[in-house]
Parts: sequence; structure tokens; C-alpha cells
Amino acid sequence: MLAALIHDAEVRAMNCRIRRLCAAILFGLICSTVQAADTPDVKPADDKLAQARSHIQARQWAAAIGELKRVNDTGSADWNNLMGYSLRKAATPDLAAAERHYDEALRLDPKHRNALEYSGELYLMKGDLAGAEKRLAALDKVCTFGCEQYTDLKKAVERFKASGNKYVAAP
Repeated sequence: MLAALIHDAEVRAMNCRIRRLCAAILFGLICSTVQAADTPDVKPADDKLAQARSHIQARQWAAAIGELKRVNDTGSADWNNLMGYSLRKAATPDLAAAERHYDEALRLDPKHRNALEYSGELYLMKGDLAGAEKRLAALDKVCTFGCEQYTDLKKAVERFKASGNKYVAAP
């Protein structure tokens, strides 16, 4: 009887290790294939938004907006997301126009993680906690195993609440 109990315990332990290993392999496969929603699925040389992305990375908002206007790919969720982001970050932010572009990005791709995050931040800038929390809930559904966009928006919501419902930019 003792041998049977030991055997059962060993089988359970082995099954647990196998389940953990399978979960780790599955997670690795998912992580290796998932890319940011605004990461182009083309070679950088073919990415018509590459120059705008470069301006955004350099925080050159006016140049980014100019390049995005030149490209004028209004049917692209990525283009609309980048335009909304640039308009929101500009020296003189245009929150209404940024919101229109985020909404269009999400109309084109309702699971666009960056548009969900950035529009949530825009809602916080406007003092709309409920709107930001709706975007956070949408990200929670889109990001099955968690994602940077969910984490960043969650922190922004926490900073907003901690500051007495005032927007606080990320450090």
C-alpha cells in the first residue's frame, strides 16, 4: 500500500512537471509570434511609416505629423494610431483630433493594443477615468497573457487615482 501511495505521488509530480513544461513551451511560442499592434508586418525598407516612427522615437512631433500627413494612409489602423499619438504629444496637443484618430484606429482594428493604451491615456488627460478604465478592460481581454500596453495603462490609471484624479505623465 505504501508503494502504491509513493507511486501515485510520483505520477502526480511528474504530471505537474509535464503540465508546467507544456505551459512554458506554449507561452514561449505565443511570445515569439506576438508583436506590438503597431509593429509593421513588412521589412523596414518597405514600411511607409518608418520615417514617421523615427520622428516619434526622437520626440519630433511636428516632423512626425508632417510625415504622416505626407503618407496619408488614413485606412491604416497603425497610421491613425501614430497620428493620434503625435497629436496628443505635440507641444500644443490637439486632444480632439487625437481622439478621432484613435477612434478610427480602433474602428479599423478593435484589438489595436497601442491605440487602446494611448486612447486610455488621452481619456485620463481629459479627466475621464471611466473611459480609461473601459480601455483597460478591453486591453485585459486582448492581452491574454498580459502585455506592456495593459501594464502601462494600469499604472497610468493608478497614478491618476493617487493624484486626486489628475493626469500624471509616466516618469
